[in-house]
Amino acid sequence: MNYCEITPYIQQLAQMSDANNHIAPDMYAQHDVKRGLRDLNGNGVVAGLTEVSRIKSKDKDSEGNDISCQGELYYRGINIKDIVSGFLEEDRWGFEETVYLLLFSKLPNEQELKCFNEQLSKYRSLPPSFVRDLILKAPGKDMMNILSRSVLALYAYDENPDDISTANVLRQCLQLIAEFPLLAVYGYQSFQHYHNNNSLFIHHPKPEYNTAENILYILRENGEFTHLEAKLLDLALVIHAEHGGGNNSTFTTHVVTSSGTDTYSAISAALGSLKGPRHGGANIKVMQMFDDMKANINTDSKAEIEDYLVRLLDKKAFDNAGLIYGMGHAVYSLSDPRADILRMYAKKLSEEKGMEKEFVLYETVEKLAPEIIANRRKMYKGVSANVDFYSGMVYKMLGLPYELFTPIFAIARIAGWSAHRIEEIQNSGKIIRPSYINVKQENKYTKLADR
Repeated sequence: MNYCEITPYIQQLAQMSDANNHIAPDMYAQHDVKRGLRDLNGNGVVAGLTEVSRIKSKDKDSEGNDISCQGELYYRGINIKDIVSGFLEEDRWGFEETVYLLLFSKLPNEQELKCFNEQLSKYRSLPPSFVRDLILKAPGKDMMNILSRSVLALYAYDENPDDISTANVLRQCLQLIAEFPLLAVYGYQSFQHYHNNNSLFIHHPKPEYNTAENILYILRENGEFTHLEAKLLDLALVIHAEHGGGNNSTFTTHVVTSSGTDTYSAISAALGSLKGPRHGGANIKVMQMFDDMKANINTDSKAEIEDYLVRLLDKKAFDNAGLIYGMGHAVYSLSDPRADILRMYAKKLSEEKGMEKEFVLYETVEKLAPEIIANRRKMYKGVSANVDFYSGMVYKMLGLPYELFTPIFAIARIAGWSAHRIEEIQNSGKIIRPSYINVKQENKYTKLADR
């Protein structure tokens, strides 16, 4: 039996399901239900309180009305741009310091950061035979699936998996933060070997390397990388580490954590959310869109680029979805601060890699797209490049394969998930249980013989 086959009977059942499970769109307005937990203006419905991070995209005018402003992102009350400039000006690494800030709501001093890095380094390994038995013997084609099931499998190696005291959850979170790069990259190496017939190599992480350095070291066969490459990957991890409690995967972390379940289940659920193309896979779409653009038009011609962007919106180019990927954000309008940061340093890497021409293409699309979207869609609130617009290009310049784009996102975001999980445990005490309105009319039961 082919378990993957959609048989005629299954197809018939699916058609019946489609026909019998349709809720008329006007019923949402009738019952004042916020679809996607957003109001008519796209603002998220407030579902909780957090101290972990804050997103700012609007100010008040003199009359108290909301007006769009340049986007800002704060980690524990500190502007992300100040955090980034702080460690870059001193040529220090930023991700581990950012993880410390998110978890403990304070910036570490030199001694605290040294001890924290040493602890992460000690945790940067996997249980004996784990790679052989859980990754190499069960190779998969989707890295997020491998990452998720690896996290669930780690439950069995934990002698105290269900203790949700702060100390135990913190220990589990720190171990996962340290282990995520290994799980993701080893899963990719397994995929490359067993599905693409490439040579298999497994590098053990170096204790003196940080997260970004170890990712590049264990991913590349020769283990070599430049300082700028590692610095830019470290920067990308910092700006992806957290983004408010309302994004889908972080909200998932809160919801699942509120049930009192274990850390491995909560983080695996967050990974399942991030895997969705509406959440974590957007930068891959950006790269594929640019690949299609370069294959079908003369990208030295501004007129041809404009025409391509119009055809994208008219569902006549690329995937016919009617989207210019990497443009626009659910919260930000005038600017995404993370894109602003990446743009600056992506240019430096493009010069090191001899990819200045490609960077100019990205800049051109970034300048043209907002005006074209405004004219074609009659949207005037402001549309700007989001973090996915430049992160895909950065990952490409770093030689990261498409398969690892979303796992790299997860390697960064587990810092925020961990902070929110601990915050939920410490402050909530109630299971998250929203309400749904049933709009199906009551029916009488019919005996089998009379149906």
